[in-house]
Amino acid sequence: MILTTMLALGLAAQGRCTTLDMRLPRPLAGWTRDGRGLDTGHAVTLPVRGGSVEARIAIRKAGTVGIAIDRAGWIDAFAAGNPRALRIASERRGPRCSTIHKILYYRMRPGTYRVTVNRLKGGRAKLMLTHD
Repeated sequence: MILTTMLALGLAAQGRCTTLDMRLPRPLAGWTRDGRGLDTGHAVTLPVRGGSVEARIAIRKAGTVGIAIDRAGWIDAFAAGNPRALRIASERRGPRCSTIHKILYYRMRPGTYRVTVNRLKGGRAKLMLTHD
C-alpha cells in the first residue's frame, strides 16, 4: 500500500501529459497544421517507402534550420549536387507533451537541399522545418 501511494505521488509530481501538442514553442507552432511540402509554418506527412522518405527544401535565408520528426529515423541533409551530408549542428528531443520525437539542426545557406530520412518503421513520417 505504501509503495503504491509513493508511486502515485511520483507520477503526479511528474505532471503527466493529458493532451499532446497544445503548448508548443513558437517555432514549432505549425506542427499541428498540415501543409504541402517540407517547410516552416506547417508539418507534412510523407509516405515511407522502403524505410525511407525524401524531400527537397529551398532555404531563402541563412541560419540554423531544424528538421523535426515524429518518430525514430536517421535524418541527413545534402546541399544540391553534394553527395556528402551536412554536419549536424545540434540535436534535441521534442518538447515535453508533444508528438515530436526529435529535432536535428543544421547550419544552412540560401539554396536547395535534399533531406532524407532512413531507418523508418511504419507507413508514414511527419516532418517540419524550423528556422532561427
